[in-house]
Amino acid sequence: MPQPPQLAETAALFADRTRAAFCLALLDGRAWTAGELARHAGVRPSTASEQLSRLIEGGLLTEERQGRHRYVRLAGPEAAGLIEALASYATHASNTQPPQNLRESVRLSAEARARTCYDHLAGRLGVALSDAMIARGLVAAEDGLAVTPDGRTWLADTLGFTRPPGTRRPLVRSCLDWTERRPHLAGALGAALCATALERQWVRRVGSGRAVKVTPEGTEAFQELLGATV
Repeated sequence: MPQPPQLAETAALFADRTRAAFCLALLDGRAWTAGELARHAGVRPSTASEQLSRLIEGGLLTEERQGRHRYVRLAGPEAAGLIEALASYATHASNTQPPQNLRESVRLSAEARARTCYDHLAGRLGVALSDAMIARGLVAAEDGLAVTPDGRTWLADTLGFTRPPGTRRPLVRSCLDWTERRPHLAGALGAALCATALERQWVRRVGSGRAVKVTPEGTEAFQELLGATV
């Protein structure tokens, strides 16, 4: 079991608005440079570098260097799940402030419709796809989530996905959607579905944030493959 000092140290990583802004931005699943994150959070590059180093040392982020550039990303799905869960709790445990301007309102509305949650789909789109997969019998939800035999066949035949042997990542798990207040599907299944949707252009990213938009091809594919109206 984790000891109190370990819990306190991990919790302290989020007790700074700049670090929190970095973590939320990186929930889009992509790698960002230190300069991009500095501009996003409105801080000096030296401040960004200092705070990123703390997040890396704490195990929440990992870094790669290419030439002069320093890229950072979330350390993995466990880190993403922790940040999403904390964001969900913080949103509903406090009096959420309304959007400050039209641009923020548009962004939040787009993210509520469809967005990435690290490497899987979230928002109304993610919840709709989760419901459809359960209704189709691809995922069973009676005694905890589990991919059914039909679901494994569907993953292989439709998405070309087979689980690598020896992997520790769950094939499917529940992730609480902070806008819908209902779970969507994460795990290897959620990641495979999101990656396929982006690759086949069923969804496309909107701007530099987490929002995605379902394309006409995606509307047709989700209806044909899962019976989901999105």
